[in-house]
Amino acid sequence: MFRNVFAGIMLLLTLGVSGCASVPMGTSEDDLALKQFPAPPENMAGLYVYRDSFMGQALKKTVSLDGNVMGETANGIYFYKVISPGEHILATESEFSDNLLSFEADADKNYFVEQYIKMGVFVGGAGLKMIDEKAAMDALRKCCRLAASQ
Repeated sequence: MFRNVFAGIMLLLTLGVSGCASVPMGTSEDDLALKQFPAPPENMAGLYVYRDSFMGQALKKTVSLDGNVMGETANGIYFYKVISPGEHILATESEFSDNLLSFEADADKNYFVEQYIKMGVFVGGAGLKMIDEKAAMDALRKCCRLAASQ
């Protein structure tokens, strides 16, 4: 009897930790094209924001660029946005307040940011970090799918 109760509790915990989060997806054609990592349009920059984390897979977290919502991330999802050169602030929803990442974008360059989930007091929080091009491209090609733009 105890074994069955224990097994049931473990199953519920496993489902809660590894459940799927659903976000609107972009087209397969756009996803394939963006995974070729083309140069951004002339005098502009490209921004990839992706999430590839084992922890908190069921959580959806909002990502904003310069105060405008890009969308909600889930594990294995990425966003792409063409941005102007200059100073930008990327924000992600976390447990008590947004976590911010400021960066200076240069024209004709792609930037890669990973959103990661971290432990929280009540619910998982999220953070952002710049990732080098090669590591980010590998992660994006292996697991991530394009989210629909908002």
